[in-house]
Amino acid sequence: MFKSRKMQALLASVAGAMVLTACAGEPDNDGGTNNGAAPDNTDNTDNADNADNGNAEGDGEASDEDLDPDNLVIATLSDAEAMDPHGSNDVPSSAVQTNIFESLLAQDEDMELQPLLATDWEATEDDVWTFQLRDDVTFHDDSEFNADVVKANFDRVLDEDIGSPRAFLYEMVEEVVVVDDYTVEFHTEFPFAPLPAHIAHSGGGIISQEVIEEDYAQMEDGGQPGDYINENPVGTGFFEFEEWSPGSEIVLNRNDDYWGEPAGVEQVTFSVSPEDLTRIGELETGAADIIFPVSPSDTERIEDTEGVDLYTQESLSLSYIGFNMQKEPFDDPQVRQALSMAINKEDLLEGVLDGTGSPAVGPIGDNVFGFSDAVDELEYDPERAQELLAEAGYEDGFDTTIWTNDSRERMDVAELVQAQLSVIGVNAEIEVLEWGAYLDNTAEGEHDMFILGWVTVTGDADYGMYALFHSSQHGAAGNRSFMDNAELDEILDEARREQDEETREQLYEDAMEILVEEAPMLYLYHTDYLVGVRDEVQGFWKHPNGLYQLHEVTIEQD
Repeated sequence: MFKSRKMQALLASVAGAMVLTACAGEPDNDGGTNNGAAPDNTDNTDNADNADNGNAEGDGEASDEDLDPDNLVIATLSDAEAMDPHGSNDVPSSAVQTNIFESLLAQDEDMELQPLLATDWEATEDDVWTFQLRDDVTFHDDSEFNADVVKANFDRVLDEDIGSPRAFLYEMVEEVVVVDDYTVEFHTEFPFAPLPAHIAHSGGGIISQEVIEEDYAQMEDGGQPGDYINENPVGTGFFEFEEWSPGSEIVLNRNDDYWGEPAGVEQVTFSVSPEDLTRIGELETGAADIIFPVSPSDTERIEDTEGVDLYTQESLSLSYIGFNMQKEPFDDPQVRQALSMAINKEDLLEGVLDGTGSPAVGPIGDNVFGFSDAVDELEYDPERAQELLAEAGYEDGFDTTIWTNDSRERMDVAELVQAQLSVIGVNAEIEVLEWGAYLDNTAEGEHDMFILGWVTVTGDADYGMYALFHSSQHGAAGNRSFMDNAELDEILDEARREQDEETREQLYEDAMEILVEEAPMLYLYHTDYLVGVRDEVQGFWKHPNGLYQLHEVTIEQD
């Protein structure tokens, strides 16, 4: 694992701080003798100073052959998993699907709900939401959009034979009722205030009913759910599917019959480019118009290159270290608080993200409904952390493990946290697991501490708290800390049923207070999305949920 000079310096400074803190804190604490700093490594070769590492032109000059004003090329880290919006739950797939399929509602950059395929919506009863639909929309196959199509889509998402990974978004829906051609009702098992935000999720993308019926027909002949849709993804969006070369690229063409304003470019190509430096080279030469992600260590290079720019967007994500509350010593809130107070989040932001992010107070950030700035975080205080460990009976610290996968960012986090925990006498061994085993084993509760992330995609605190902390969600559903707090459960249940926004906000403030005090996880930071964009690209923005907004994009040439 290569380290930047900044990362090495931070690890070295923590190592030095161990002796100082051991002297200033409890005299019997032997934390200063356990140096958790990683050994020296070679400088990270993909930094802004390295101008000669296999890339072509570094000055942003692009030839006319490279720049095509009719084809927007987006170089991305990963390929999509599926074209079926009900058949996947990953961001690379959603980033493509959202251009082909539209939901009934959308959320703008401020996370405010806006009409899309639905024109109006309201809670007509405590457990009924009514949506009025557009009457001027057709699919790419010329079939009609109406209430029957909406019902067919949500019935499919909830069909156990389909096994949609997005069914959890709508599991509270008991029935979708067609009132008339352009009116549909969602009847829920219980009052569920965030339903419109869930409807706006890309998992609610509406597929042509004819395509759904053909997919079911092929299932009856032995096919798998989504096979036909993945080859024939037909929606109402401003782009239509052209072709998919798995592992290479996905091409979409403009829908010239779109019910709204047509897209600004004729074609979009999502090009798979796994290497960070390769993507940067493609941006600099004009082989790509947009690249994502940009590594924090490469931001200076992009900012210093003529003809390209760095686009930054706050995200809805949380990076965290979870504690297994079913295991000693993590069943003791004083221990969890101590470990939380031992970590300097500013060091993490500088060492891992080069300052491109913000420290987390709790599980949701200030761009999520339900966040309260009245809640105080557990501040960095290693001396108080040592006192709390002593009060909990661990004055000499203890041994534990931090699990991670082989993500570059998470490995860096693990090493910095390992070093800082050593200051208070906690010896944390880092264990790296294969991704599938990592998810399975944390779901089974075999871990001590683990590093993961969560994106509150809907922009509503229900999504960011219920799955992660409600006792009904233990394990794979999201609550891998195995938190079980009856008071919190009651608050979260009430908040998702309450229709009054002010009351909901107060309930989530109460929930945040509990979650900071109980510290089921070490809330690290909220990342920023870093996107490289050529100057010729106009009208682009990235949603806080991570999806590219391409409808109004144009490529302007002098």
